[in-house]
Amino acid sequence: MVRSLWTAATGMIAQQTNVDTIANNLSNVNTTGYKTQVNEFKSLLYQNIQTRTTSANGETKPSSAQVGLGVRNASITSVFTQGNLIASESDTSFAIDGDGFFAVRGEDGNTYYTRNGNFKFTLATNGNMLATSEGLPVLDTNANPIILDNRYVISQITVSEDGQLYYPDVENNLQPLGVTIGVFQFNNPNGLEKLGDSLYQQTAASGQAINEATNNNVQRSSVIQGYLEGSNVQVVDEMVNMIVAQRAYELNSKAITASDEMLQQANNLRR
Repeated sequence: MVRSLWTAATGMIAQQTNVDTIANNLSNVNTTGYKTQVNEFKSLLYQNIQTRTTSANGETKPSSAQVGLGVRNASITSVFTQGNLIASESDTSFAIDGDGFFAVRGEDGNTYYTRNGNFKFTLATNGNMLATSEGLPVLDTNANPIILDNRYVISQITVSEDGQLYYPDVENNLQPLGVTIGVFQFNNPNGLEKLGDSLYQQTAASGQAINEATNNNVQRSSVIQGYLEGSNVQVVDEMVNMIVAQRAYELNSKAITASDEMLQQANNLRR
């Protein structure tokens, strides 16, 4: 009986984490560049009640008797499918069509990665710097902040699909500025550590960042100006998952109630 109590309790804890994950997905349904997360489970240890041995009559049993001891959360993985492209009125809004990430410089000097291309030009010491909404510098293909001289009119800057910045000359012909927005890929995006503000941090599990501009072994992503990548959360799927998790939570709670009632009946046998 006690075994069933603990087993059902692990199920309730696991389903609570599952609901937490679903709630986080739903809360970020309008977050730019957000990737939906999926909860994965694994069974706990099994207890051997009878081993696969010979019975009292000398007959070999084909299988043993094992009782599972519950479940636990194995991992919470992100699904890096492409989100819908949403038109933006800002000329400094960029969406990535592909597997790449933008690179930004954190306040601690480290490099972080994001799919959120809602950038702005902000005043810097040497001109105008392309930055995130939080003011973090956006990096180019050489891992340097993108800073343009004050002589450039920001509204006239265009960006090609390969991330190059262009500016019209006196004859209104677009000329490259020699600056390219950095786009990077990872062999294992699920190995990235998730941070706040839609940022990811490189880890040993994700592998080193692959610069698309210098590596010909990866399929290059497209940078689309005037668009933002929406969240890939499917609300209907998340609502169904929430109902399933809620029912599983209720079933585990009923198992605890049933075990408790059976223990009470066993205790009443003394009377």
